[in-house]
Amino acid sequence: MFDGFDVRDVGTRATSIHVRIGGSGPPLLLLHGYPQTHAMWHRVAPALAERFTVICTDLRGYGDSGKPASDPEHAVYSKRATAQDMVEVMAALGFARFMVAGHDRGGRVAHRLALDHPERLERMAVLDIVPTRTVFRATNQAIATGYYHWFFLIQPYDLPERLIGADPVYYLRRKLGAWAALDNFVPEALAEYERCFSDPATIHASCEDYRAAASIDLAHDEADLDHRIQCPLLVLWGGRGLMERHFDVLATWRDKAAGPVVGRALDCGHFLAEERPEEMASELLAFFG
Repeated sequence: MFDGFDVRDVGTRATSIHVRIGGSGPPLLLLHGYPQTHAMWHRVAPALAERFTVICTDLRGYGDSGKPASDPEHAVYSKRATAQDMVEVMAALGFARFMVAGHDRGGRVAHRLALDHPERLERMAVLDIVPTRTVFRATNQAIATGYYHWFFLIQPYDLPERLIGADPVYYLRRKLGAWAALDNFVPEALAEYERCFSDPATIHASCEDYRAAASIDLAHDEADLDHRIQCPLLVLWGGRGLMERHFDVLATWRDKAAGPVVGRALDCGHFLAEERPEEMASELLAFFG
C-alpha cells in the first residue's frame, strides 16, 4: 500500500504524529475515522498524489501516533487538541495553508480545525458525518441503536476498555462489518487495523476520543454556535448508511457554513474510501482541483 509515499513521525507540542506523505502540488491533508488508521486512504491517496502533495496522518491515540495520557476533562483527546496537532504537523512540513478531507472522526477534527483555524484552510471535505452536537440532539431509539458505540465508549474508565480488550480483533471486525461487508477491506488494510487496535493504549485513547465528544467537545461547540465554516465545503455520505436515513445531510452542513456547500450521497455504506474508492477519488479531485 502507498507505493512511493514516505513515512515519518512529526513531533508536536503534545505528542508525535505518524505521517505518510506522497505526490506533489498543493497540500491536501487526509484524516481517518474510527476504528481505523491512515491506511483507510490506501486506494484513494495514490490517485490524489498525481495532483496534490498528499499527507495522511494517524490521529493522536490511533495507529502509530502518540497516545498521550488522558485527563479527567478528556481535553487531551478533544477535537480542539487533535486539530491543533494537524496545524502543527502541516506547519512542520512547510504548509501554512492547506486543504483537508476527513472521514468519520477525522471529519469532526476537520470541522473543529475550520472553526479554530479558519486562516489555515483553503477547502474542506467531510465524509459521512453531520456535526456531533446535531447527532446528540437528534438521538432517538433508531439512532441510539445504529450508533450504540457512541454511548458504549463514553462509559467511565475502564468498562469499555476491558470489554473490548478481551477480544479486540472480534470487536473491530464486528464494528467494521456492521457498516460495510468485510470483503470491502483488502487484507493488508484489515491486518493494519487489527495490529493497531490490538494495542490497549489505542483502545483507551479511542474511548477517550468519544468521551471528549460527549463532554468537552460539546462545550466547545456550544461556545461556537455563531461561528461558521468559512471555506468551500464538500459533503459526501453513504446512501445506504445511517446519515442518509436520519439526517438531511446537505441542509445540516449548509447551516454550519458561510461559504458554498456541495455534495451528494454515494451508493455505499459508511466506508466511502474503501467501498467506492474510484468515485471517492474523482469527487475529491474535482472539488480540490
